[in-house]
Amino acid sequence: MPAAPRPARRRGRARIAALTASAALTLGLSGCTSLHTVSPASERGHASAKVLMADQPVDCRKAKCIALTFDAGPSKHTPRLLKILKEKKVHATFFLLGKNHIERYPKLVKQISDEGHEVAEHTWSHRRLTDLSEKEVRQELSRTQNAVEELTGKAPTLMRPPQGRTSDEVSKICKEFGIAQVLWSATAKDYSTTDSKLIEKRILDQSKRDGVILLHDLYDGTVPAVPHIIDALKAKGYTFVTVPELMAPGAPKPGQVYRP
Repeated sequence: MPAAPRPARRRGRARIAALTASAALTLGLSGCTSLHTVSPASERGHASAKVLMADQPVDCRKAKCIALTFDAGPSKHTPRLLKILKEKKVHATFFLLGKNHIERYPKLVKQISDEGHEVAEHTWSHRRLTDLSEKEVRQELSRTQNAVEELTGKAPTLMRPPQGRTSDEVSKICKEFGIAQVLWSATAKDYSTTDSKLIEKRILDQSKRDGVILLHDLYDGTVPAVPHIIDALKAKGYTFVTVPELMAPGAPKPGQVYRP
């Protein structure tokens, strides 16, 4: 059996849960609300290209697309999640956390990339970027970028700011790093429950075309809900894509904040 989590890791997970809970209450009321945001569908619509690349699996201008994303992994639950996604033939976007996650599960980071998922970042230590100095923001981003690039050969081009909190200054730094920021349209608040059926219901109730689903693969109730979420949305005609695929033939622009 896996070893019990160390007290420090338990505290770390509790801190992430508390911060994420706060995010669900505050997103839309503060943080990024003063910034200009663009929907992924708008980026797709503004693209000058009229055809998709040959390796693009789906045209979301025609298909009913939705992006499945996971924050704050990898974790002990990620292998099971990857198995489910492989069986369901679904590619997701993983916003990976550095401290105690990328550094603890380097092989999983590589597996996520090797299996065709989009590897994105969620900062190094989940600190709220709007509370940090410019130097600290750069450290949170660069440390994660470097760790992912070392493991996969490619630095992330997408970042989800902790709590969805961002600012003009954060966006400016992201632009310098070649990173676009991605928010979400559906969340299950899976940090607050282990009830997989409830997680499933919350996501299905909020899902919409061109939406971005936010889940966390580090909480016990989340991964068991994923097969049912996928099956139910496929039955409704949805096609699952990564965030960049959702924007194609457009592409994420560094420094831009995307909000479905």
